Amino acid sequence: MRVDAVIPVYNEERDLEGSVSKLRAFLLEQGQHWRWRIVVADNASTDHTLTIAQELAARWPGQVGVVHLDQKGRGRALRRAWTESDADVVCYMDVDLSTDLRFLLPLVEALTSGYDIAFGSRLKPGAQVRRGLKREIISRCYNAIIKLFFWHHFWDAQCGFKGMTRRAVQDILPLVKDQAWFFDTEMLLIAEKNGYRLKEIPVAWADDPDSRVKIVKTAWEDLKGLWRLRWNFPRVVPRSAPRIQIDA
Repeated sequence: MRVDAVIPVYNEERDLEGSVSKLRAFLLEQGQHWRWRIVVADNASTDHTLTIAQELAARWPGQVGVVHLDQKGRGRALRRAWTESDADVVCYMDVDLSTDLRFLLPLVEALTSGYDIAFGSRLKPGAQVRRGLKREIISRCYNAIIKLFFWHHFWDAQCGFKGMTRRAVQDILPLVKDQAWFFDTEMLLIAEKNGYRLKEIPVAWADDPDSRVKIVKTAWEDLKGLWRLRWNFPRVVPRSAPRIQIDA
């Protein structure tokens, strides 16, 4: 089985090498049964991030690859890396590795046992989370708003730790319009409402105090995305499978 683990980055010259090295060491030890590759998806970095990524790919050929985009946007980077991949399973994690890597194993296992999408959750019971009160409140309020719009079944839309099967990528990503942070929410909602099988996994997660996500701006863009979906929701032909499985 082939697994591509994507790290989307923008101006991450300080953390990239350490994070890729840590992920590679984990996969060498725990991913022996997979044919795996780490893909750095650089979306228009203006520092030395791309150069560092290329150096890592040259140092570890076959284990590390690079995708470069001339435009910003995490969703855009993931779309490009995932759709160009020929792996059986694709996943991604934030460059700060806030989600404990030990949860990568159950995520991939879910995708090889009948689920279409698997994703980490900081809000589902059983999750172990360390983050500031402000981000905790914003996250819970945002997910409550999603519930008001769509009455969905999952707990956490925005944890930066998700994976899909290749078939799900081919079916769902063409319907996802957002190119930035709302990409995750839109992908999950489209998948659930069209009958795909989702596995939500409570994870151990630690906030990165150096995170450069602009929370207020991102929240506003997410709200606009929810409104767009509310009035123009994309549909695909649903498959005969349970809508969602939420067991850990």
